[in-house]
Amino acid sequence: MANILHKIAMTAERLVDRVRRTPSQARIIEAYAGYSTPQHIIVRGRVLTALRRNAPLPNQSWFTNLRQMISLFLTDEVADVTVISGDVTAQTDEEGYFTLLLPLVDKSGWIDVPVTIKDRDGVTQCPVLMLPPNADYLVISDIDDTVLKTGAYSLVRNLWTSMTGNATTRYIFPDAIAFLSDLTVNDRNPLFYVSSSPWNLYTFLNQIFARTNLPRGPMFLRDLGLSETKFITDGHGNHKGASIDTIMATQPDLPAILIGDSGQKDAKIYAAAIDRHPGRIRAVVLRQADDGYDADDNSYMTQITDSGTILLHGPNFIGMAQKLLR
Repeated sequence: MANILHKIAMTAERLVDRVRRTPSQARIIEAYAGYSTPQHIIVRGRVLTALRRNAPLPNQSWFTNLRQMISLFLTDEVADVTVISGDVTAQTDEEGYFTLLLPLVDKSGWIDVPVTIKDRDGVTQCPVLMLPPNADYLVISDIDDTVLKTGAYSLVRNLWTSMTGNATTRYIFPDAIAFLSDLTVNDRNPLFYVSSSPWNLYTFLNQIFARTNLPRGPMFLRDLGLSETKFITDGHGNHKGASIDTIMATQPDLPAILIGDSGQKDAKIYAAAIDRHPGRIRAVVLRQADDGYDADDNSYMTQITDSGTILLHGPNFIGMAQKLLR
């Protein structure tokens, strides 16, 4: 049955793409924050026919918010396009995504890398976090209900909150802002965000983070599109686990602090990460979601502490940075 649904969905997507494709085949880069590894600068983005941007107002109606949120998902991606930075090229995949692996430069902190589309005018500056040489650890944080109040543990509440709010009304926990600011120590310790939210919400999330002064960091979001080999994409846990592995590989000599909540089984995901990266997870920090901990959460939290990893958890992150940094 899954294979049949996959084939039907792929056929429908091709028909919709054929109808919506603009005759001029306009192309523009949506830049995603990249990062550095010991070998490369990783530049990321997506080629679309147009960028979906909204200018929301705090007092606009939920229906306007809903309409604007839906518009973010009406992307028209462009596959098999060549993108260029310096002497390096890459091809976009079937969903329009690209990754460029560039030579390292002797810089740290945030830099902009110019990227162009072959045979097109215009340059897009793609931001990249060059990991500083004096970092003590990596900070890897979930987003929904860890830093951004969502209600992801309840599908109905999650959908209502996500689709009827806007970038001026969504709520970032103040204790998360202070906690992550303390851990990153003025960007000395690099921060990465891992979430099952789709890439369509990248700019939306950036607007919220910038408005609330939440520390900046590259995001690892999820592709919800169809492909020839997958029906939708990997599940929540698989996506988060794979993203954590990728981030850990950026600096193989650094330990990591994993931050999440009890609403989406982060304890299970982080316990598995500890098994895959023995000795490298310095601490796990969990916010208790409104529905509390269940038996599975408690079991995996025990597994985390039994591994010798520091575990901090509670209704907020107040005072937790001091416990980790002392």
